[in-house]
Order: sequence, then structure tokens, then C-alpha cells
Amino acid sequence: MITPYDWQEGIGNRAQYIEGKLTQGSPVIAVSLDSGILIYTRRRQSRKIFEVYDRLAFSAVGQQSDVEALRSAAVEFAHQEGFNRSEQDVTIQRLVTALSGPVKKAFSDFSAAPLVSRSLFTEVNESPDTDQFYVLDYDGDYAVSHFSAVVAGTHEQAEAAVTQLQDFDRTLDAAAASEKLRELWKTATEGSDEESKLGDLIEEAMHVDRSTAKENRFRLLEFKS
Repeated sequence: MITPYDWQEGIGNRAQYIEGKLTQGSPVIAVSLDSGILIYTRRRQSRKIFEVYDRLAFSAVGQQSDVEALRSAAVEFAHQEGFNRSEQDVTIQRLVTALSGPVKKAFSDFSAAPLVSRSLFTEVNESPDTDQFYVLDYDGDYAVSHFSAVVAGTHEQAEAAVTQLQDFDRTLDAAAASEKLRELWKTATEGSDEESKLGDLIEEAMHVDRSTAKENRFRLLEFKS
């Protein structure tokens, strides 16, 4: 028979295991601009920033297989919602709420492996004031913010980046803003394992255009080597 103490200890061990794995992750930084939402990170091989639906983008830190599982689930849910309801009904709140249950179940189910991931979902809207950012953690809990959000391997890295984003110049274009986020990323990772691996990581950034006039609102940015 499992006692409440055994259960609490087991949950603590799972959380400690996941936190240890996440420390190896490269931070993802997202900010609202007048022109749209800009997302910046660095990666090893596989892409980390993805389009989910018309106004929704996704990125994460964690094990690649778990990140891909969450991305696939997000895309599937969004397209089902769009088909069964309408495109306007596919919102970030519906999406994250739908995913949080399975993530929480995976974390608390001792018969299965938990998802090693900390995810960032963004929704671009008519103005920076109405943009939304959701951070979905490995235990199924999520936090909502406006203007900016960060997911990182440690809470210290995330807090360091969030503090610097408070006075971010939202009038910058995507290219200039990505340079700012590049420097912010370096500052957030100072003293970490990632700092010594900058040469091994590939820069990646996506701009989600606020204008609905463009056929494709999602644009991957290129960086000079």
C-alpha cells in the first residue's frame, strides 16, 4: 500500500529527475513587438520553434522526443478544433488547457515515464497588449503572461531574462530585436554549461507577423555566421 508520504517522495524524485535533465536546455525567449511576436533560441540539431496554427507558435526546452510529442499533440488539437468549430475558436487558452491534463497525468503516473519538457506557447493578436504567452511546465501547471515570456533549464536563467525584457523596445524591427535577444540570451546563460558551448549551438528565431494581410505569418530569420 502506498502511503501519502511514499507518493510525495515519489513525486519529489520525479521532479528532481526532470529538473536535472532540463538544466541542459537552451533558453527560449519570446517578446511582443509592434510588428508581431519574436521568438529566439539556440539549438543543437533539430528545430525548436514551430508554427502550431494560424496565430499560434510553440517552442520548448527538454528531451527532443518529448518536445516532439507535445508539438504533435498541439498541432492535432488545433486542427481538430478548427475543423469542428472555427479558426477563431482555436485559442492559446483552449490549447494549453487541453494539453495540461495529459502532461499532469504523465507526471503523476508512476507506471510511465514523465515528459521532460517545459513549453512555451504564444498567440499573436491585434496589438502587443493583447498578445498572450503561456508557459506549460512538466507537471501540467501553466502560467500566463503578456508582452514576453521565457522558458529555460533553470528558474534563475528564466528570471534573469524576464527582468531584462521589462523595458524592451517594442518599436524595433525583427532583425534589430533579434540582435537584442541574442545578447539577452548570452547574459541569461552566463556561468552555465551553455555558455561554454556557444560555438556548438545554432541560432534560431521566428517572427510571427501581426498583420493578417500576409499569406504566411510565420518567418524564420537568418543569421550571419
